[in-house]
Amino acid sequence: MSLAALYDLPAPAKINLFLHVVGRRADGYHRLQSVFVPIDWADTLHVELLDDGRLERIDLGPALPADDLCLRAARALQQASGTALGARIHIDKQVPWGAGLGGGSSDAATTLIGLNRLWGLHWPRARLAALALRLGADVPFFLGRGPAFVEGIGEILTPMHLPAMPLAVVKPPQSLPTPEIFGHPLLKRDTEPVIVMGSFDSAAQAVAAPATSAMPAGAVNWPVEWGAVDAGFGRNDLQPPAEDRCPAVADAAAWLRQRYGNARMSGSGSAVFAHMAEDGSDAPPMATFPQGSMPAGWVGRRCRSLESLPLAAWLDD
Repeated sequence: MSLAALYDLPAPAKINLFLHVVGRRADGYHRLQSVFVPIDWADTLHVELLDDGRLERIDLGPALPADDLCLRAARALQQASGTALGARIHIDKQVPWGAGLGGGSSDAATTLIGLNRLWGLHWPRARLAALALRLGADVPFFLGRGPAFVEGIGEILTPMHLPAMPLAVVKPPQSLPTPEIFGHPLLKRDTEPVIVMGSFDSAAQAVAAPATSAMPAGAVNWPVEWGAVDAGFGRNDLQPPAEDRCPAVADAAAWLRQRYGNARMSGSGSAVFAHMAEDGSDAPPMATFPQGSMPAGWVGRRCRSLESLPLAAWLDD
């Protein structure tokens, strides 16, 4: 029996535990190393089957661009699969854009996962991921299973385990254009790459060293657990140019640091996050910060990281 619709499909945001720019490819794209972690700040999608091939989007919250990543993802899958079916996609947009939280990429991935099931395509994860990479470097991550060590331009993913932890995430009203940040003269483009030794199944035992160092003599404990932020491991190489381009990013980082003792920008956007102590996690998931506790125009959440992506089981490896 074919499905007529799928409702309440989550599209969670992500944060970058760190983000290093380790070089540049001949085509101009920057080579990165990062750890992506999904969080429970999410958009919600509903997809309805259309049998005439039309692709439509209905915005249940703020208006999105006419040809957003969801429609582009749906069109790409429709064309690649050759299906004659269409879909009406409803989006309840909650994750702010221009934040570096991957909201648009996550919406696109959830669209691919939902339509893969709604249209009865049964594409495996790897086949969808190859299509997703054409939509954006972050999209394949949201087709995975959970936290991942990320390399290349974002397409090389190594799954890892991180326990769920409480977070504070805030975003000032300004958004950042990614091309300007990557083209900024303050961007460090030659951070020493790390080589991971050990298994990501036990992240706290992972070991890393600069690629040019002798192994294992030059190896150091790499704290890819949540203590990485608190202990100051790594950084977001995009943060200095972002703060120069948008001083509100520095203000948001200072606001969080004053309250939680740590802060780091996520991705190439203006959102900043902090790891909260467990005794500060009494707020319900997705609770907004108390009204008036943030400067005017800021948005923020107390949320938690996710040990796995919510639709991970919908795809076969």
